[in-house]
Amino acid sequence: MAETLDHLLAESRDRLKAAGIETAAVDARHLISGLLGLSLAAIMARGGEAVDDALAARIRAAVERRAAREPVYRILGEREFYGLTLKLSKDTLEPRPDTETLVDCMIPHVRRIVANKGTCRIIDLGIGTGAICLALLDKVLEARGLGTDISEDALATARENAERNGLAGRFQTLRSSWFEEVEGRFDVIVSNPPYIQSKVVEELEPEVKFHDPAAALDGGDDGLNAYRAIALHADRHLEADGVIGLEIGFDQKQAVTALFAAQGFRLRDSAKDLGGNDRALVFKRDRECSSNR
Repeated sequence: MAETLDHLLAESRDRLKAAGIETAAVDARHLISGLLGLSLAAIMARGGEAVDDALAARIRAAVERRAAREPVYRILGEREFYGLTLKLSKDTLEPRPDTETLVDCMIPHVRRIVANKGTCRIIDLGIGTGAICLALLDKVLEARGLGTDISEDALATARENAERNGLAGRFQTLRSSWFEEVEGRFDVIVSNPPYIQSKVVEELEPEVKFHDPAAALDGGDDGLNAYRAIALHADRHLEADGVIGLEIGFDQKQAVTALFAAQGFRLRDSAKDLGGNDRALVFKRDRECSSNR
């Protein structure tokens, strides 16, 4: 006799709990809903339904991967971000809810620029899955985006995500380390660069340390290497009324603000994530500094 969905859900929860997964119940629900293509509400409503043996085996295999500390969305191969479904790959950081804070912060600026110019040209440095840029394109139809990355795998993944979300016509990619291969100016520069100190990377949870790409995590000895690279060349690639939006680590607001101030930018906006930590900074040119250049 086939097992019911309720039975598999309870079994999965108990297996993950026994493996020391603190979010066992939540992870079990997300894994099973993802594998079945059902909403969380549907999972609960249809708990008495039978699950065939082949699907039950797939669920158990996925649960074992999670018990070994592989993240839920790595197992499923995709994740929702700002209303988009994004494919993950080996060279892409898994987009997380904290990064939606930066998108929230940038949408008004993109809309303001569109209102003034009729369009907005965005560059996303270190594109990864395409999460930030594609979310902005999805919310502002007049915007166009360019994503850069050093990884061909990440660039291909971002292009696929643009295609699957109907945004490919307004999105392009370029292989580049920060601004090295970039030409021209942009209305908006955005990035979620690596910002974790090298010594801290080894202390991260297994879900991050062993499954997110190191290049997307390690920000150098002080965690600020990428911000230096961006700040150093941002002026030559930013339009006069443009803005720069960055995700930061919880304790980096002061340091990143100082780096950009040294290059002639001032902090215009900032935002905290759902945990109350500083997470997004928005810079614009300091007109006094610009007039003295």
